Amino acid sequence: MILRMRATLTIDEHIIAALKALAHQQGLSFEHVVNQTLRRGLDAGGVATRRKPYRVKSYSLGSPLLPSLDKSLALAGALEDAEIARKSIGHQ
Repeated sequence: MILRMRATLTIDEHIIAALKALAHQQGLSFEHVVNQTLRRGLDAGGVATRRKPYRVKSYSLGSPLLPSLDKSLALAGALEDAEIARKSIGHQ
């Protein structure tokens, strides 16, 4: 099944000239030569999906130096309450 799509590409002038020369030499249309050249490039392994997946090793960094900050607002509120209580006891 052939699907056709029109696309605007910016191609270097020397590549266009080489493709036109190849089309002229082979007696083929420019479009056919471009498709044939792209197909050969893809078949040669130029497709990113054919590459080996990139893997990253993970390492344990040990226990965190700081406590979890997931409940930082509650912690800040508790510290503030404790400071207010401390100051109010000191002023009596």
